[in-house]
Amino acid sequence: MDKKSSLAALAALGQETRLDVFRLLVRSGAEGLPAGEIARQLGTVQNTTSAHLKVLDHAGLIRAERDGRTIRYVADMTGFRDLLAYLMEDCCNGRPEMCRPVINAVACDC
Repeated sequence: MDKKSSLAALAALGQETRLDVFRLLVRSGAEGLPAGEIARQLGTVQNTTSAHLKVLDHAGLIRAERDGRTIRYVADMTGFRDLLAYLMEDCCNGRPEMCRPVINAVACDC
């Protein structure tokens, strides 16, 4: 991940509703949720939710997956790990292996 991509991801998460959407999708796991269900659970308007989903998708933090006629949104844990790795690459006085446990902790099969 580069500086421009990390800024896009941080900006996407820096808005309250988008952070709520991302956290909801992390909780939902690999199955994800359709946009309508995300809006219902968060009590937001569906078209506004779609705009937030688009920002998160462009930032590489979520992805859309077609499930028949439905589009489900899933947290992109690879994108999230890339953001964490970028933020932590210079940690511990140039010894990134010290931060490896944090990065490994967010590794999952989702």
